[in-house]
Amino acid sequence: MKYYNSNTIIYLDGRFEKAVDSSTDLYGQSLHYGYAAFEGIRAYKTHNGNRIFKAAAHFDRLERSCQLANIPFPWDKDELIKETYKLLTLNKLKDAYIRPLVFCHPNMKLNGPTGVSILICAWDWDAYSGNKLLKLTISDYERPNPKSTPMEAKLSGNYVNSILATTAANIKGYDEALLLDMHGFLAEASGANIFIEKDGKLCTPSIGNILPGITRATVKELCTVLDIECIEKKLTVEDLRNADGAFLCGTATEIAGIASIDDIVFRNLWRESLGYTIQRAYKNLVLEKVNYEVII
Repeated sequence: MKYYNSNTIIYLDGRFEKAVDSSTDLYGQSLHYGYAAFEGIRAYKTHNGNRIFKAAAHFDRLERSCQLANIPFPWDKDELIKETYKLLTLNKLKDAYIRPLVFCHPNMKLNGPTGVSILICAWDWDAYSGNKLLKLTISDYERPNPKSTPMEAKLSGNYVNSILATTAANIKGYDEALLLDMHGFLAEASGANIFIEKDGKLCTPSIGNILPGITRATVKELCTVLDIECIEKKLTVEDLRNADGAFLCGTATEIAGIASIDDIVFRNLWRESLGYTIQRAYKNLVLEKVNYEVII
């Protein structure tokens, strides 16, 4: 997939420029050590014009990620949101994926950054997982110990773990990997949170060993509106085996149904599941067809 062409515009440190004319220093901490923070945000074409979904929440989390990793964040978030809308206009993008990245300046030492930059780029990107039901496998890789890295921060280096897990799953013929935590409880997929359905209720792993996703929070909000009981708790592989259904959620993934996890095949048909109900409600929300946010 090509993410840019000769006319693609990016935002870099307060200015707009062509992606093909941009460069970065080869001695940056972010390149060498993964010392950077990023966000994944979606924009949608709605009847009210172009809309960046939960832009403020994403830029708040970007700032929080930087704080947790001792990376300076000297920018005004409202200004960044305005510049992001302008970036979409300059690139003539409607339905788009947006990637802000805070990266560190040259420094080969293992200490705080000498300076930081911010990049915002965007491209056309359909649903990350497509529209099919997914086949998952439980990964041999575990989520990192939360005492080794701040799990609630969206840090670039943390995603080496995700790449390893996804690659291993793909090699074995699966669409995605499901990772456990260091104690053997369900954590999350390589880039998405998981919900399981049992007896008309939804359950999702509690925070601590997961990235508490913005889409995960949105699903919980929709459950409140739709009067669906949603429980956060430690979940086991046995809970998966006894579940009626399951789905993944994330900004890139949106809401994606799961067909199976290894030899576990869920008994509920997707179109009769709570996941499908949430999927439709989420799509209506992001496209502003139903303004659940007024209720929320």
